[in-house]
Amino acid sequence: MRITARVDYAVRAAVELAAAAPGALTSDRIATAQGIPARFLQSILGDLQHARLVTSQRGREGGYRLALPPEEVSIARVMRVEQGFLAEVHGQRPEEVEYPGAAAPLAGVWVAAREAYRRVLEEVTLADVVAGKLPAAVAELAALEEAWRSFGDEPVV
Repeated sequence: MRITARVDYAVRAAVELAAAAPGALTSDRIATAQGIPARFLQSILGDLQHARLVTSQRGREGGYRLALPPEEVSIARVMRVEQGFLAEVHGQRPEEVEYPGAAAPLAGVWVAAREAYRRVLEEVTLADVVAGKLPAAVAELAALEEAWRSFGDEPVV
């Protein structure tokens, strides 16, 4: 799993907006609250606006706000704005990958991994994050001690 800075920043900005909903926040306030470079954030907010997840308003009461209620916006939906597909193999969707010979079943592994990743990201909404209460199945996974260890930390047998 690889989450780029751009995707991380987009999700964090969306969470800040969800916490302020239905009110608006300036990009400077979001940038300061989350430690996101302001120019980078402007571009991300533009992407989120283009995807109709965020609206903006000028003026004294202006700023950015979510275009939808936070409970209707999944983490996956925000991520897709910045990275397209949730999982890809050499620029292809996992179901489009074909391998010869003994590696042929590997495509099924990539598809299954994508589905597990998607299930978590589709289930968690911005409202869940703001409330600090993950859906039960996700909270159960996050509570596993081994989930907090890096894959590279496991001993090679």
